[in-house]
Amino acid sequence: MSRNASRSKVNTAGPAGKLAGHAASGPTQRQLRVGEEVRRMLADLFARTEFRDPELVDVRITVTEVRISPDLKHATAFVARLGRSDVETLLPALKRVAPFLRSRLSTGLRLRGVPEIHFQPDTALDYAMEVDALLRQPDVARDLD
Repeated sequence: MSRNASRSKVNTAGPAGKLAGHAASGPTQRQLRVGEEVRRMLADLFARTEFRDPELVDVRITVTEVRISPDLKHATAFVARLGRSDVETLLPALKRVAPFLRSRLSTGLRLRGVPEIHFQPDTALDYAMEVDALLRQPDVARDLD
């Protein structure tokens, strides 16, 4: 009998390889910690770096949130353009500078591998402004008083 055959094989993984007893509903503490660190570093890079891409010259971009995949290999950065709502037009330029940003992240992150960066527009502010405009309408304001 081989040495490995005598070991009992206990499978603690449930469906889709999730460990039993772990909630699959939200990000882990590590994902949150790494996401916040990447967000902080990206915001700093956008504030301090002069990009060569003509679409990003004199453009102020803020990073509102970064979500990290469970394997820490992908990061989705939600971005907004300060003072304007046309951040969608900047997404191709952000995709072009993503490898440069990733190389800069590699110097500050203490991870085995630096996540690949994907950019998405942050629509939360636009939604909040729409709700605010609705609440300021005379008919709605009268009902709220």
